Amino acid sequence: MGDVREAESDEELEALLGFLRDTRGFDFTGYKRSSLGRRIRKRMADVNVESYTDYRDLLEISADEFGALFNTILINVTSYFRDPDAWAFLQREVLPELLAQGDPEEEIRVWSAGCSSGEEAYSLAVMFAEALGIEECLNRVKIYATDVDEEALRDARSGLYTAKALEGLPAELREKYFDQNGTQFSFRADLRRRVIFGRHDITRDAPISRLDLLVCRNTLMYFNVEAQTQIVDRFHFALRPGGFLFLGKAEMLLNDTERFDVMNMRQRVFRRRPGESGPPYNPAPVKIRAGGHNEIHSLARNRQLRDLILDAAPFPSVAVDTDGTVVMINNQARAQFSLTAGDIGRPFQDLEISYRPVELRSLIEQAVHERRTLRVNGAERRTGEEMQYYDILIQPLMSANGTTAATSITFTDVTVATQLRSEVKRVREDLETAYEELQSTNEELETTNEELQSSIEELETTNEELQSTNEELETTNEELQSGNEELETMNEEMRIRTEELDEARSFLEAVLTSVAAGVVVLDREARVKSWNRGAAELWGLRSDEVVEEPFFSLDFGLPADQLRDMVQKCLDKGLRTGPVGIPAVNRIGRAIHCTVVCSPFDGYNGGVVLLMEEVPDAQADGGKPA
Repeated sequence: MGDVREAESDEELEALLGFLRDTRGFDFTGYKRSSLGRRIRKRMADVNVESYTDYRDLLEISADEFGALFNTILINVTSYFRDPDAWAFLQREVLPELLAQGDPEEEIRVWSAGCSSGEEAYSLAVMFAEALGIEECLNRVKIYATDVDEEALRDARSGLYTAKALEGLPAELREKYFDQNGTQFSFRADLRRRVIFGRHDITRDAPISRLDLLVCRNTLMYFNVEAQTQIVDRFHFALRPGGFLFLGKAEMLLNDTERFDVMNMRQRVFRRRPGESGPPYNPAPVKIRAGGHNEIHSLARNRQLRDLILDAAPFPSVAVDTDGTVVMINNQARAQFSLTAGDIGRPFQDLEISYRPVELRSLIEQAVHERRTLRVNGAERRTGEEMQYYDILIQPLMSANGTTAATSITFTDVTVATQLRSEVKRVREDLETAYEELQSTNEELETTNEELQSSIEELETTNEELQSTNEELETTNEELQSGNEELETMNEEMRIRTEELDEARSFLEAVLTSVAAGVVVLDREARVKSWNRGAAELWGLRSDEVVEEPFFSLDFGLPADQLRDMVQKCLDKGLRTGPVGIPAVNRIGRAIHCTVVCSPFDGYNGGVVLLMEEVPDAQADGGKPA
């Protein structure tokens, strides 16, 4: 019966995963079922749902629950320079070799896959800035940072972190790369613009290509063997020959020595071996409409005339198709932006003009999405010692059927007019800076038109079992780390509460101690709950000798039995009784007269407070007998 129920539960889980993929685009089918099921059941327990089917019903009626579920599944445990030994090896051994491989003027391309809230991507920016210097890093290094968690990407794009998140950074690096912004710290703006964040699913989306360094730490361990193998194939395609792959401490490439060399297994650093990988995508062949020789000649002539007209235009102009490929560059654009006819057909994001003088890729996406023309005024571009200013027009071009066919970008040189209005220029620069810092764009990563050739080898059974166990332990460790942070917060609250209670208790003890008369607190069963210093000095019994003892069975100089009726009357009616005078013997054996007052005590589930005070003989005659 248990096997049947377990099979039904597995089917319900698979149905739930299919529902998440079809409705929200999150494909978790490649994730390990043990870890995935545990995280989903944790969320189900939080909302008091027992079956996967009932939880799917909840998702269908509550849109907010999707966000809570994804935050539970996608564990975002990260920090700056996490695992310092691995980063030290990367900086000491890998980085010098990486920089020595390429041309000093060549762009360095880095990908942080599974970047979470951005600490890893910014750690890479700091590492390259320290190795190259900030100026050269700004000119050469481009870092792509991707994740499937949109909420984590929003935090990463802001570049804002608390002081606690930066505790692992040396003080000199915090001062150099972060600016205080209220109670938080923001990553420096110029380096921030070299880090491009975007949503990317490493199991489905096309990989970024021509990489020098690919960092994917503690992400593969969440996937099953088949998904891991496909991801490694994509990583192999993405890296240049000689490029470096940096994995997490729970991830290894044990059976991939034909494609990767091991630089340091302990630190999980590998190098791509020379050799080509199969294309990840095969573009569909272009279909040419059938027609006679005259029709082809006419089309060629019309195209030649169109190119001549565009080249004669007085303003620089560039056109990009819907795939992000450059399809037109006119003569003015080639002259002013150092472009060539050979750049036609290249991805637009590979050209400097795509991000300088202004980030155009997100504006193109916005113009196409909103189907309207966008304008950027006064964009700055430095050429040598001179500063140029451009008004930029981004205009989507619509085809006959109403869909977007391409986007035209036109640049108007307004340098002279801008220089004549220097004060307006200063205000415009401030607005542009604020706009760049506040804009939240969906920076989609470049895709390629080739398809990965799937030719994989399965891991050996023994190694897979060991690897799976190791990855499960790492996942559990990260869950424990998240729980530990919550416990630390609770512990701090308990510590503050304990200090407050200790202070109140010390205050009350000081009050009782300072009272010269004997003060005794009894509970409803007449057991001693408090015995102050005055009582100890009067009768010679210490507090630790009498607390929790029956008061009427104590052997000391006061005949306690004579107080029994008075105490019971105070307990029954809740009214103050006394004072009464009783002859007694103090701690040194001297006969005294003692006055006793009994008051109700409401602070300890009922009880009474006895106030006992020695009175001179002259006053004793006025006391009432017990």
